[in-house]
Amino acid sequence: MNTATHVALVADLRDQLRVRLLDSLDILLGDQSTALLPVRQQLDIDAEVWSAQLLDGDQSTASATAARLVAALYPGDGPFDPPRHWWSSPLGRAIACRVGHPGAETVSSAVAAAMLGISRQGVADLIARDKLIRHPDGGVLSASIRDRLTQRSSHESDRRPTRTG
Repeated sequence: MNTATHVALVADLRDQLRVRLLDSLDILLGDQSTALLPVRQQLDIDAEVWSAQLLDGDQSTASATAARLVAALYPGDGPFDPPRHWWSSPLGRAIACRVGHPGAETVSSAVAAAMLGISRQGVADLIARDKLIRHPDGGVLSASIRDRLTQRSSHESDRRPTRTG
């Protein structure tokens, strides 16, 4: 795990937890919102743990953590369908790299492009070169996007200089 990636993910998780969960409780509780202090402190600690699980945990742990975070932070009656810009957030990048799209087996070319941080033309080129897998019914397999991101991530870490003693 890259330290900068971990720090960015922790900060993003803490922001999301505050905005999507805690701020609403503060409003509802009013003068009694000080009761949330232990919860805030625990969530700050948990954000560190969840970040490590997403970035460095085994696949099963990363998938379970991603599912729990998406369910808690983005509840709804329909399938999880974040705006395109969400995929460029630290949480979006971590989830895309570890599980692909958490709510869909296939995604549109536009969503695939957002997940990969490239243009739709780039997605079409990767499909044409068999670097991404098109689903027979259309769209791009989420697993192939995840695999592409994982492969790209491992190549980037291979190129990082190492310190010698």
